[in-house]
Amino acid sequence: MAVQQTTTRQATMQARVKSQRSAGIRFMLYVIISITILSTLSLGWFFLTSSGSSLRFMMADTIITTQHRDWAKYLIGSAELQKRVATYSKSFDEMGTEKDLGLVEIAPQPSHVPAVAEVPVKKELVTIENISGPNFKGKLVTISDPTKLRIAVPAKAGKGEKVSSMVKRTGAILGVNGGGFIDPNWEGNGFQPEGVVISGGKIFYNDKGMNGSVQIVGIDKQGRMISGKYKVSELLEMGVQEAVSFSPRFIVNGVGQIKGQADGWGIAPRTCMAQTKDGSILFAIIDGRQTHSIGATLYDVQEIFLAHGAITAANLDGGASTVLVHNNAIINKPSSEYGERYLPTAWLLFDDPETADIKNVWEGLDITKIDPSKW
Repeated sequence: MAVQQTTTRQATMQARVKSQRSAGIRFMLYVIISITILSTLSLGWFFLTSSGSSLRFMMADTIITTQHRDWAKYLIGSAELQKRVATYSKSFDEMGTEKDLGLVEIAPQPSHVPAVAEVPVKKELVTIENISGPNFKGKLVTISDPTKLRIAVPAKAGKGEKVSSMVKRTGAILGVNGGGFIDPNWEGNGFQPEGVVISGGKIFYNDKGMNGSVQIVGIDKQGRMISGKYKVSELLEMGVQEAVSFSPRFIVNGVGQIKGQADGWGIAPRTCMAQTKDGSILFAIIDGRQTHSIGATLYDVQEIFLAHGAITAANLDGGASTVLVHNNAIINKPSSEYGERYLPTAWLLFDDPETADIKNVWEGLDITKIDPSKW
């Protein structure tokens, strides 16, 4: 009798184990089927719906702004990638051609000490405030006297220089990264700029020729911001004192040129420059590709600038190059995995820019023989 009861209990336990195992298998199958269905629905939403495609193209645009541009083809295909890049290039070019109506009013700097009753309220030369949005955090720099800005370049040939080093070496108050450069290894060793570099009213670098057209971001003798597409010879005729090459110019005559987030060239770290009606220069420095700040679109920056009264604004080299140095300290968080990048140009602010020790590092060099892959 005892043996029979034991056998019965064992059979019951085995049946229970089989039942639990079957239930476990059914649950796993349910989970797998559910995941498959959800994945299929998600992929269908991602690739076939308007909202999903908007996200997909935003992600692709964000990748396009990095050194892994080619990876965007896995989201939108190789043909669409090339089309997207060409579309941006064309629109950026078009943004640079509209005529500047001269809405900025530069107040002349006094050449003498006026009577007490005439002394205006003195503005701080530089102020820095925090700015933020849903996906980003950054700094907004306001410089009251644009004529205090100079374009600095590396001290030695063969390699770029960190902005923090340029600031310390020249005794500058503040430094912001400048224009674009050729970097085939994507390691941030920038000695060869793209386009044109003008500092102190002199051409330091020019790969376009005097009659070649180039997109620039600069300042003339009066301190008026000049941006857009010009012939190099025109820049000298206009009295441009400081300039680097980059694009697009996205605020023209007080009107934003970027119509919405979808046209904002993805989410990335940003360095952008603007000027208000009274002549003050604004720099927006946006961190990106980090947990505290994913990054901003150009539309985000455009809205910030317009809210601060910008009349004209243009994009500077951003991404891993974005850096802000003040009082010999980096006060943003650059995203480059290699640390602060070595760059060919930077905007530096001085109490007395005439005394700044800035020499043409490319003077005497045959720029056609520079090999940026060997830095």
